[in-house]
Amino acid sequence: MLIQLFKNYFLSEKPPGATIADLNLELDPRVSIETLRTYNFTRNEIIHYSFLTLVFVFSFSIIPVSFFLVKLPIICLFCLILLIPFTSQFFLNALPVLAWVALFFSSPNISSIHKPAITVKVLPAVETILYGDNLSQILATSTNSVLDILAWLPYGIIHFSLPFIVAGIIFLWGPPTALRSFAFAFGYMNLFGVIIQLLFPAAPPWYKILHGLDPANYSMLGSPGGLARIDTLLHVDLYTTNFSKNSPVVFGAFPSLHSGSATMDALFLTYLFPKFAPLFVFYVTWLWWSTMYLTHHYFIDVIAGSLLSFVVFLYTKYKHLPVNESRAKNRWSYAEIRKLNLFKMDPLKLSLDSDVDQGYKPAISGTRTRSSSLHNPANGIEMNFMSRQAQSPVKDLQTENTAAPLTAGSSGSISPDASSVFESELPRSISRSSNTSATSVESQFDLGVAPSTSNKSRTD
Repeated sequence: MLIQLFKNYFLSEKPPGATIADLNLELDPRVSIETLRTYNFTRNEIIHYSFLTLVFVFSFSIIPVSFFLVKLPIICLFCLILLIPFTSQFFLNALPVLAWVALFFSSPNISSIHKPAITVKVLPAVETILYGDNLSQILATSTNSVLDILAWLPYGIIHFSLPFIVAGIIFLWGPPTALRSFAFAFGYMNLFGVIIQLLFPAAPPWYKILHGLDPANYSMLGSPGGLARIDTLLHVDLYTTNFSKNSPVVFGAFPSLHSGSATMDALFLTYLFPKFAPLFVFYVTWLWWSTMYLTHHYFIDVIAGSLLSFVVFLYTKYKHLPVNESRAKNRWSYAEIRKLNLFKMDPLKLSLDSDVDQGYKPAISGTRTRSSSLHNPANGIEMNFMSRQAQSPVKDLQTENTAAPLTAGSSGSISPDASSVFESELPRSISRSSNTSATSVESQFDLGVAPSTSNKSRTD
């Protein structure tokens, strides 16, 4: 029954023959090994994977467990997951998220000798200079059970579950490859945030309440702040022990990753559903208030977290995130994927949905009639696969006459896209045949357009 409802709702408007939104079900690791062997990494991809590899190596090296009994089996299992096409499409583009988690939970093993001195006075001083007073202290002055619950919901409950909900929403209702963009942005935002916290350790507001402006050291335990009242109210130990004894980053007030995560969720949801933007802004504001009310962050911390999230989102939007078509019912309604071209955009254009709008370039388009066994281990989440056509490289990427028309002039040509650090957005070489209606990707390792066996192709 549920399967039938799923098909009726999500697949009812699927373009005939279009499989751009399909997942790969291949299980043979040899497919990934072969495509990896012949793949030419771009400069940005080299930087991307090298940086993440350094984070993983550093995180694993400081964990005090046996290499052969614990670390080696984990590494082997992880490599196997990345080589199996079916699992790699979910885990490969989630590497920034996994790197953030690895660094965050391994950071307590960094020797205090190599850690910077903890700042206690900088944040409250900046708070007073910028805003005239300590906003967190003002909000935490008057407390009651109702306000405690209202602060606990976004900070202690919604914060941990919302990213998974947003990921599911993006997968079902966003354009194909949008989920990989979310994983990229969400992971890097948190990863950069943890690195900043480790390089600039700062005491949260609860420290000033407990210790004043006395110097802090890494032997001190953390504090649940206002969340201790939730444990008392519910008669359970949800936060007291975890924040006091098990907190990986005790002095990680700046920037607030609670604020950064909420902002990233809101930005992606607003991108998909702009009509509900006020609701998403309200949630971010709600979480800002809760972090200060519970004495976990200063106002400057939440502003810095949101700013970091906004910068990462903008980069992702103009480099990787596909255009959201308001006419598309769900991810299976897309017959092509378009990407923003910052150098071609007309700032006077008001519509982003017209097929002849300037500032777009087709990134992935076309249909196919059969799936290929080729797998792209560099693409990961939501990958679309295609059968390989004749190998006759063409220098210029352009569409056939049967593809969607482009506007004349500057928008009538497709400019090469900047190299993607987590997906091959444009084919490096293409092949043409008399019966194809759109460009096709020659490289096995590229994510691209699936060839069609007919002269008809649907474009949005």
